[in-house]
Amino acid sequence: MKLTLRVWRQRNAADDGAMSTYEVDGITPDMSFLEMLDTLNEKLILEGEDPVAFDHDCREGICGACSLVIDGDAHGPERTTTCQLHMRSFRDGDVIDVEPWRAAAFPVIKDLVVDRSAFDRIVQAGGYITAPTGTAPEAHATPVPKPDADHAFEHAECIGCGACVAACPNGAAMLFTSAKVNHLNVLPQGAPERETRVLDMVEAMDAEGFGGCTLAGECATVCPKGIPLSSITDMNREWLRATVKGARR
Repeated sequence: MKLTLRVWRQRNAADDGAMSTYEVDGITPDMSFLEMLDTLNEKLILEGEDPVAFDHDCREGICGACSLVIDGDAHGPERTTTCQLHMRSFRDGDVIDVEPWRAAAFPVIKDLVVDRSAFDRIVQAGGYITAPTGTAPEAHATPVPKPDADHAFEHAECIGCGACVAACPNGAAMLFTSAKVNHLNVLPQGAPERETRVLDMVEAMDAEGFGGCTLAGECATVCPKGIPLSSITDMNREWLRATVKGARR
């Protein structure tokens, strides 16, 4: 396939940035989207131009590093991560727009790379459990009901890619934060911090400048791991519970 790419180029956070147009040829349907960008960068390097900067790591849909808005959709036309999006989803002659995540809390570092350290600070505020030092406890020492285990696993699948924020018209991070809160709050191991966790993580989320949630639902639609929209209502319920109990230290 021969494609026309309109890619966001921005030298640094202080630069205004603009869309640049490139032609790329020899793209096969079995290539991933990132491999297609690799092909473009090889061409740019050979021509003496600066390659396009973009985030990637495992390229297996696990780490959450890849983060592109493709033709206006977070991660592109399929419900998967950008690294698992293949060029069979496009046709010869297509014009494809490639942009970074757009959110006030995700400032652009260069080109398609954004700073998502705000997510790290939200997790640092409460995404942990009290764990005594020493040897690992026996696996079945603390029984967990099957429904609770399933609920925890469902939310633990969140890879922190930030597609929920990029897709949200308000730039909210409620789906990410709720996944991290609900993953631990439903388990007995997370019980000691149950109230303080949700209060501290929501406070940290607000401090990072994310927008307010209006339950538009775009976050759950684009989430590559299928975190449900009900996760947000579950977290709201946890927040109200903690507020009523006066858990603030």
